Amino acid sequence: MSTKQVRVLVLVCSTRPGALGPAVGEWLTKAITPRAAELGAELVPLALADLDLPFLDEEEHPSSGVYRNEHTRRWSAIVDEADGFIVVTPEYNYGMPASLKNALDYLSREWAWKPVGFVSYGNTSAGTRAVQHAKEVVTTLRLVPLGATVALRIADTVRDGEVRPAAAADEAALGVLDELVRVAHALRPMRERARPASQAGPEPGSYLRRLTPDDAPEVTVLQRCCWVDEALANDPLTVPALHETVEQVRDWLAAWHAIGLWRDGRLLGMVRTRRDDAEWHVGRLGVAPDLRGRGLGRWLLRTAEAAADPACDRIVLSTGAGSRSNIALYQSEGYRPAPLPAEAATIRLTKNALKTA
Repeated sequence: MSTKQVRVLVLVCSTRPGALGPAVGEWLTKAITPRAAELGAELVPLALADLDLPFLDEEEHPSSGVYRNEHTRRWSAIVDEADGFIVVTPEYNYGMPASLKNALDYLSREWAWKPVGFVSYGNTSAGTRAVQHAKEVVTTLRLVPLGATVALRIADTVRDGEVRPAAAADEAALGVLDELVRVAHALRPMRERARPASQAGPEPGSYLRRLTPDDAPEVTVLQRCCWVDEALANDPLTVPALHETVEQVRDWLAAWHAIGLWRDGRLLGMVRTRRDDAEWHVGRLGVAPDLRGRGLGRWLLRTAEAAADPACDRIVLSTGAGSRSNIALYQSEGYRPAPLPAEAATIRLTKNALKTA
């Protein structure tokens, strides 16, 4: 399972003045905040009334992603940054409030492959009919509704003017959060693959995206798998990739432009690049041992070369002097060894950067 933090938007939907929704949202947030900290989840409370969205007023269809209005762009950014949602909704006339339907209709891609849980409140049905109505809509947007829910009957919940549900409601709220975090982690590969910044990889179902410091645990594991052969082929066993801590990996991920090839939450391969004066440096090219021989390393290398800064005249990389398979790969791609002392533990290889008009 992914170790990355899950950002949960707690969305209070009623915009009616004096509505019970804000108080229900406050109870919910207080009830689940300690568990959120244990699960590594960030809770972001938001009331649709504060967002002040007018009825849908965009000319283009939401699937286009073309937004002319600032309120739409702001709403898009909020939803895009979230990994999941807990919707606090009343029931109006057997359905969800128009404010929630309107907020859903504004966007498209931003909702996809994210879990949504519901906390409803009402009288006879405790808001459950609103939830059933909402589920018909959210699945069309590729949101994934949870099985766990909380349904509050107002007569049993409001005491002396305050929202004070029974203890069972607190337990149910924790169940919603627990399920939401698990599903959000499971769906993360689907969300990443659908993002505009990702590109399709050479393996079926794989995709390429930039690595961030949050990926340090996965990168550390891949390095230790990939560089064992490098260490065995070179003496002494001083390959840095085998000895770096997660924090050291996190530091260089912030300093280099690194990209990773992923599939179903697994990091298959990676490479990092950065400019140094007129040189484009390529390093940490690695592919999971069970996927070698399928051209992934060569594909990653060419991708790294294609990203070279136009101001660079030369592409530079290095490998262990005893790493014959690595050297053969690089030479087949046009690299030539640079002069180094005979006793050097590493070999530096270079090629001219391809200039485009």
